[in-house]
Amino acid sequence: MNPRINDVWVYLSATPLLGLTMTLLAYQAAYWVYRRAGFNPLLNPVLLAVAMLVTALHFTDTPYATYFDGAQFVHFLLGPATVALAVPLYLQFGRLKTLALPLIMALLAGSVTAIVSAVGIAWLLGASPSTLLSLAPKSVTTPIAMGIAEKLGGIPSLTAVLVMFTGVSGAVMAKYVLDGLRITDHGVRGFAAGLSAHGIGTARAFQVSEQAGAFAGLGMGLNGLVTALLVPLLLVIWRWFA
Repeated sequence: MNPRINDVWVYLSATPLLGLTMTLLAYQAAYWVYRRAGFNPLLNPVLLAVAMLVTALHFTDTPYATYFDGAQFVHFLLGPATVALAVPLYLQFGRLKTLALPLIMALLAGSVTAIVSAVGIAWLLGASPSTLLSLAPKSVTTPIAMGIAEKLGGIPSLTAVLVMFTGVSGAVMAKYVLDGLRITDHGVRGFAAGLSAHGIGTARAFQVSEQAGAFAGLGMGLNGLVTALLVPLLLVIWRWFA
């Protein structure tokens, strides 16, 4: 290894800057690939960046705790970034009023389908009760999903992985599914992406248009609220029938 690079690595590995530097470099490299590929959904920058980080941590024997000491700065910004989604949504308020009823129906249908399909398939495959509870909130943003899983007796760390997988797969497949259904309205496409793929789907929607991103943010936020109410209710119904 080049002596200068080695000195930089030794310095970074001893400070919280390691996680932050690795995260920023990985995402920049992933986004470069994504842009060069013409923004192909199959090369989602979040997916590529995660793969790079996992590979780097594995081959450098860097503990996750050491990495997160620096990455927590990015993690902290998720809160303000989520709140900031209200700005583009406000700019779409006029259109939002005209679509209020269809969006509410889509929200309820999407939330129930996401919960019941995931838990039902896992149950048929013989998953444990704790795994089922961890799966139920997989389609909402990570902090809400982990909170729901923890309160109900699930495994928050497993839920976090499932949420990430759901977001990445949803962001990758959304374009092809919506194109296949011949849905062209950016507001509808964005709402579907945010509802099914939370933050990662919302980020992808903003790359399409501001309207798609605004409705994706709405779908993500409302799905978090509805899922937090539906999962305990569906759990009570399930136990009653069982």
